[in-house]
Amino acid sequence: MSSLSITWTLGSHGWAVVKVADGGGEAEAIASHITEAPEQFLYAVARLVLGEKETRAELEGEPQVYRWFFRRNGSVVDVRLVLADDAQAPEGSGAVLWSGRHTVTALARSAVRAFDRLDYGQGEEAYESQWGRPFPRLELEVLRTAMRSYQRATAADDSASEASR
Repeated sequence: MSSLSITWTLGSHGWAVVKVADGGGEAEAIASHITEAPEQFLYAVARLVLGEKETRAELEGEPQVYRWFFRRNGSVVDVRLVLADDAQAPEGSGAVLWSGRHTVTALARSAVRAFDRLDYGQGEEAYESQWGRPFPRLELEVLRTAMRSYQRATAADDSASEASR
């Protein structure tokens, strides 16, 4: 599995460009502040880290909608970014812009890094002024906490496996 990079870049007031890239390709999505796109994305990744098998997040591009589909199998997540005509489009419709297979850890780290870069680069006040909504601090910390729990559980499983040999 190749390296995964996710970036959120705030553009004009209330708009963001989200880029995802790995060794297999890259894609861009556009997000409007009319929905809680960052919050949905961070919570979806946190749910995966906590063991959920399938989840999704949606970014409203007005009128298009960008849908992230996540399917977890063990420690690996298959991710698809799909562009649909609008929010009323059936869930299975649209064009796949990007897909990749990454570990739960790589996906979670990429998501945390994306929002840490926004926080450190702009700060919460500038983020809110430019995005039009508060920085998703709670959602970012939920993901960070989920990652720590996952890492502890994984380390404990590894220790138990080694002890039984």
